Amino acid sequence: MTDTVETDAVIVGAGPVGLFQVFELGLLEIKAHVIDSLDYPGGQCIELYPDKPIYDIPAVPVCTGRELTDNLLRQIEPFGATFHYGQEVTTVQQQEDGRFLLVTSKAKRFLARTIFIAAGVGAFQPRKVMVEGAERFEGDQLFYAVKEPAKFAGKDLVVLGGGDSALDWALLFAQPGPNRAKSLTLVHRRNGFQAAPSSVAKMRELCAAQQMNFVVGQVTAFDERDGRLTGVQVTGSDAQTQVLPLDALLAFYGLSPKLGPIADWGLDIERKQLKVDTEKFSTSIPGIFAVGDINTYPGKKKLILSGFHECALAAFGAAAIVFPDKRIQMQYTTTSTKLHKVLGVDSPVFE
Repeated sequence: MTDTVETDAVIVGAGPVGLFQVFELGLLEIKAHVIDSLDYPGGQCIELYPDKPIYDIPAVPVCTGRELTDNLLRQIEPFGATFHYGQEVTTVQQQEDGRFLLVTSKAKRFLARTIFIAAGVGAFQPRKVMVEGAERFEGDQLFYAVKEPAKFAGKDLVVLGGGDSALDWALLFAQPGPNRAKSLTLVHRRNGFQAAPSSVAKMRELCAAQQMNFVVGQVTAFDERDGRLTGVQVTGSDAQTQVLPLDALLAFYGLSPKLGPIADWGLDIERKQLKVDTEKFSTSIPGIFAVGDINTYPGKKKLILSGFHECALAAFGAAAIVFPDKRIQMQYTTTSTKLHKVLGVDSPVFE
């Protein structure tokens, strides 16, 4: 057990609710480790709508998913949470002393007094290109996310998909700028899109100006030479197939949420969601809490602000476990000198 991280709390999920859980635990002086299957924080906000406006965060008239994530990360800085990205919690076993042993897909081990499941609707996995041999090109010529746009500048690109992500990246690479592609073709199975109308209008404008191409159809096969992907075969509704030459293939078919290993932890599940009480948002196993979209209870509303509320009550529920002999008092960040010390801010002087 010498290679096992011992901690008071492990948070599974680094989306907005998981990040705010760090804050609420921090106020109660509970340190946390955060585990997420993605390689970065933000969850759905970053994966699905990083640059789309959100209007229902209290006291914030409008912000993007990226801005919300960045603000939450700044807010939790005083608490020194440790993040473990790119891995899932595969097994959870309760020990004789009541603590939980967690093991991740990267063989990282944690021994925690409490667990907070803030995994949204589950671990996100990109919907893959369903062509034989596609996995051979992943990370080299076939990509399901763009982390370094400059890597694709000056290349012949084919972008797959009809949602916001596909349109946003296609527009970025098609228009003049430092990331402009040599050529760009957008492929979607139909002429209708599930994207912002303004993005669709701009795409059609660029096509009319011959700055990019749009093809209706589906990828049915690859062309390759010497182990390198050279093109994709796209078949339209008329059963006609054309070959689109490429240097790189970007596929944005969306993300598939999966409950994953959580389904095997012995928790009470209802329609792929974890049943919780509304006093402290505990699951059917004491010490394991669930907050955000992953949980269900009478009247549940899948809103970020609802998840924030759940985090506060779950933190107090956990404090009773982490500090069994300590009386937990309700304090306010506006007036509590103790909380000001925890937050690393000067206590204001009221006259």
